[in-house]
Amino acid sequence: MKYLKYILVIIALLIIGFFLLGLIKSEVTYECEITVDKPLEESWAVSQDEEKMSDWLDGFQRIEHVSGTPGTVGAVSDVYFITEGQEMTIRETIKNIVPNESITMSFTSDFMNMDYKLAMESVGGKTKIMSSTTAMGNGMVSRSIMALAGNSIKAQEETNLASLKKTIENNAKNYFATEN
Repeated sequence: MKYLKYILVIIALLIIGFFLLGLIKSEVTYECEITVDKPLEESWAVSQDEEKMSDWLDGFQRIEHVSGTPGTVGAVSDVYFITEGQEMTIRETIKNIVPNESITMSFTSDFMNMDYKLAMESVGGKTKIMSSTTAMGNGMVSRSIMALAGNSIKAQEETNLASLKKTIENNAKNYFATEN
């Protein structure tokens, strides 16, 4: 009986600790950076090409525009992913866009809300791509899970950027064809 009390106390402390973690670290913030051996304009065009998103966003299925003009401030879209065999929908809203420079978006889902910025700059004929993310769970359990999974979420962003780099560097599509 004495051991049962100790086990229950340990379990209670672990549960309390789990929820405190979500209160203490309610947001996960991280930045990632990569350099691509392609010019800025092409890098930007590839990153914004919906046909290429499945090449660099893990689990990406499709995007459905809900309102606004696609690719402009205020545009709202539902983005569909397959994660661990389950379809997941994330609502994307474009907050700011400066072509060939940056796009800022907010993402909402049942699990979390995220503010995301993708920025690019030309550096000696190459393109430096930077992302900045702040994510917060939508409840106590999801906040605690986010606090525990922060490193794996950042690792996923690093994987996505590495895939974006490969997609850009292997791009054969001409985004700048001129009519004669």
